[in-house]
Amino acid sequence: MTEKRIYNFNAGPAALPLPVLEEIQGSFLNFDGSGMSITEVSHRSKWFDDVINDAIDRTKRILGLGDEYQVLFLQGGASTQFCMVPMNFLADGSTADYVDTGTWSTKAIKEAEILGKPIQMVASSADRDYAYIPKDIGFTPGAIYVHVTSNNTIKGTQWADFPDTAGVPLVSDMSSDIFSRKLDIDRFGLIYAGAQKNIGPAGVCMVIVRDDLLERVPENLPSMLKYTTFVKKNSMYNTPPCFAIYTVQLVLKWLEETIGGLDNMERLNREKAERLYSFFDTSGFYRGTADADSRSMMNVTFRLPSEDLETRFVAEALENDLGGLKGHRSVGGCRASIYNPTPMAAIDALIDFMKEFEKTNG
Repeated sequence: MTEKRIYNFNAGPAALPLPVLEEIQGSFLNFDGSGMSITEVSHRSKWFDDVINDAIDRTKRILGLGDEYQVLFLQGGASTQFCMVPMNFLADGSTADYVDTGTWSTKAIKEAEILGKPIQMVASSADRDYAYIPKDIGFTPGAIYVHVTSNNTIKGTQWADFPDTAGVPLVSDMSSDIFSRKLDIDRFGLIYAGAQKNIGPAGVCMVIVRDDLLERVPENLPSMLKYTTFVKKNSMYNTPPCFAIYTVQLVLKWLEETIGGLDNMERLNREKAERLYSFFDTSGFYRGTADADSRSMMNVTFRLPSEDLETRFVAEALENDLGGLKGHRSVGGCRASIYNPTPMAAIDALIDFMKEFEKTNG
């Protein structure tokens, strides 16, 4: 019997599809007839081989990846990728471009600078507190890669279209919007994503890397910080986070078999976001914080007329089974994270509550 569940708008760890949770629940004590939990099965066993290989195969099918792309499951979250990317690809002193669109891209830039890598920050939206995505960017000729953060959970902005880099590979932190929409995948040399926002639980980071960039990996890096280490061992150089990878596999199965792939997922995500933003645009009480042409489909950030009202809004929303609506601690305000698993019913319930709250407090 399913326990009562709220509508979960947390930014990460975030909502998972209910069918995935039910499948985990049903097989947790005896996974695939093994007599063991998935948390007990050896990562060297056929049971886990089947899990990780199916997750890789589904990733390749859903995103349309060719054989030149490798799919890895690493630990250390997206934050470790902030240093791994420049360590692996800028070993000979070559340069890379970075676009600063908020907290996570700022941290990526900082880690590259700590390593002493010769990077260029070619654009930033810091001048308006990261309320927009920069346009008309001049990139550095000969750069090895261009780093962008595809979606910004804290500021509520997202690249609607990725920049034209004149053939330079894009490297993107897609932690909060991977598998939310279709991609022109050939433009990307590397994609990384902490799973806990849109594809699974905390504990694993998916990395998709193209072979031509792998050729740049130097031999004199520590083994655990080299992408080639994990390519050679199918992500099992050491014990991987087996349960987290298993959950990602189930989420990808749900996306592929229940939702019907990225075309349908993108259509649903756009409809959810448009419904919520349309409500903001007709309300004089709630104010979105991102420019209209830079709004995120995944993280809807907004303010109320006062901080006191925001505090009351978050508390009363939870009393009405709408959780996780408090904005990030660094910026305050409110935020509704409406990732892939968030159903349309959650959007409708949130809008109904917001209308009632405005009627009472407006």
